[in-house]
Formats: sequence, structure tokens, C-alpha cells
Amino acid sequence: MDENEARERRWRLAIGGEDDQLPPGDQRLSAALTMLYGAEEDGDPNAKSQKRRGGLGRSAPAVSKWMGDIREFFPTPVVQVVQKDAFERLGLQQMLMEPEFLQAVEADVNLVADLVSLRNVMPEKTKETAREVIAKVVAELMERLERKTAEALRGAVDKSRRTNRPRFADIDWPRTIQKNLHTWQPDHQTVIPERLVGFMRKQRRIVDLDEVILCVDQSGSMAPSVIYASIFSAVMASLPVVKTKLVCFDTAILDLTDQLQDPVDVLFGVQLGGGTDINQAVAYCEDKIEAPSKAHLVLITDLYEGGNKQELLARVARLIGLGVNVIVLLALSDQGKPFYDPSLSSKIAALGAPVFACTPDQFPDLMAAALRRDDILAWAASEDIKVIAEEVEAG
Repeated sequence: MDENEARERRWRLAIGGEDDQLPPGDQRLSAALTMLYGAEEDGDPNAKSQKRRGGLGRSAPAVSKWMGDIREFFPTPVVQVVQKDAFERLGLQQMLMEPEFLQAVEADVNLVADLVSLRNVMPEKTKETAREVIAKVVAELMERLERKTAEALRGAVDKSRRTNRPRFADIDWPRTIQKNLHTWQPDHQTVIPERLVGFMRKQRRIVDLDEVILCVDQSGSMAPSVIYASIFSAVMASLPVVKTKLVCFDTAILDLTDQLQDPVDVLFGVQLGGGTDINQAVAYCEDKIEAPSKAHLVLITDLYEGGNKQELLARVARLIGLGVNVIVLLALSDQGKPFYDPSLSSKIAALGAPVFACTPDQFPDLMAAALRRDDILAWAASEDIKVIAEEVEAG
């Protein structure tokens, strides 16, 4: 198919028309699109200008076939866009009540958020299917994020001490190569190291561990951030190098620390939606901090506060004064484009707390920098992350 033919094909599929005029493969593609973006007669059955309508109906088998066709014809990012359109245009939250639909749907973080928010109204047979879908997404995300998080956080490396028997992750490759240049093999263009040089890990007692509290806003707009924060909390809790706590909040507080061994249980414990009382949540976390100089409070919220803003600012200032490493993430999501309260965020930034959005792939390195007590603003600049500046008062 040459470029002109390909362009004509795209236009015919976009504009629509009689399916029998299309090749068989394109007929299936056109039918799949028409199910969601199909045309509705505008009073005249022969009218060329037609309104859009939805056509999925309530048949789960039809939806399963539709989802199968969509997955066949489009890459995953496009499939997720089409699913989102289906939820919005056709009210497909009702479809989430049908196990057949859940088994066919392309699962992602946004679908997990939908399932979590609807779990209390699902029939039991559907709830089990929903749990399987959530577990699948969690497993995929854990596979993507767990190794990087473990490598970033596992053990504090003391670079002042060297060892000739380092773990693989602790090998100092430049020094190792330098010490073994005499073993250079010209035929293989490589060095065969006879002696490894690496870093000695610090041995840290439980009482000496840093404590990390993830305090997460579970209002509806923060749903993807809640999902990712829950998964990271579970990963970090599995590493014997930090003490991890997870606190979710709206106008109530939900401490999920005791459930971190199973991230699916954590997500089923989350209550997405509701108002926001950040001050109350930070007060709860303040009470849980054991050693301020070893504590890191990661507050994940859009900062639309429904509680007492002045008390919140005073509390954050007090925590920073005590030595707590306070970091505010406006979003923890793949998009990394937050919707937030600019006034309150600037005031918190003025207190000395870094305020910005972060992607899940950046989060492990952020936590490693936080545990090292690095300059987080400098770290953010190195990642090309836009941080919130303190508000400059006129006059």
C-alpha cells in the first residue's frame, strides 16, 4: 500500500461510510470504532452529516469481542484512551459489574482506581474478578518498579571503606578495571578481573533505620497517586533498610501500615473520594514519628485543603524545624502534570519543603536522594522537574 492509499484508508476509517466498501480487515476495525464512536441519524436516514452515539449496549459478550478487536488493532496506549472514552461516553461503570467485561478489558492504573472506588457496590462474584484484575496490574507494576526501588534503597553504602569481596551491586568498576589492567585480553577486548574492589555496606540496627511515612491524599482526583504510593509502600516495607508507614486520608485517616505485606489488600482498603483534611493527616503522622532527625514525611496531595490551612503551615514548619525531611508531591503519576492549589503550594515551598510532581520511574531515585539527605531541589533540577517556587508578596 503506497502513501496515497494509506492516507485514503485512514480518512475513510475516520469519516466512516458503508462497511461493505472496505476490505474485510478494515470492516472489523470500522465496526469496532463504530461501536463507540458510531453515527446516529439526525432525523434524515440519508443525511451525510450525522451525530455521534454509543453502541455497546449492555451485552458483556459483545463488549468482550469489542475489547478483543480494539486490542488487536491498536497499541496499548490507544486501547487505554478508547477505554476511557467508553467509560465517559457510554457510562460503562455499569459494565464493571460484569465479570466478563473485567476479564476482557485492558487493565491499567486508571481501571484499578475505578474498581477500587466501586468495590463496595459490586456483587461478590464480580468482586473476585475485580481482585484478580487488580492483582494482575499490581504484579506488572511491581515487576516494573520493585527492582529499581530495591537497588536505590537497599543498604547505605559507606564509600569510605573498601572491600575485596563486594556484592555485585557494590562493585566499584572503575577501580576494579584499574587494578586489573595487567589481565587485559587483546583477542577478547576485555579485562579478566583477578581482584574485585567494592564498597563496604554499613551494618544498621533496626533502631537506627530511617523511617519513611507516605501520607497520601485519597480524594478522587488523586487516584493514580494512591495506587502507585500503595505499591511503593509495599515494596519499601519489604526492604529491611527503612521503616515504612502508609497513611491515606480524606476527611478521615486510614493507617494501612499493617497491611503492607499485600499491596492488593492495601488497595482494597483505600477509600477513594471524599473531602480533604490535610492538616489532620499531617498531625496524625507527626504523632507517629519516632525520631525526627531520621524521619522522612512524603506528603502526596494536590494541596486543596478543606481543613485549617494556617495550622497546616505551622505544623509543617514545626516538623521541618525538628529535622523531619518533608517532601510534598503534587502527583505521583505517569503523566506527572499536577492540578494543585498554587497559593498553598507556594506557602509550603517558602517553609523549605520541596514541592513538585514526580513520575513512578523517578520515585525510587527521589527516595534514595531523600535518605542520603541530598538537596532535593538540586535532584529535581537534575531530573528536569519543575518545582514550585515560594510566593513573592507584592509591595
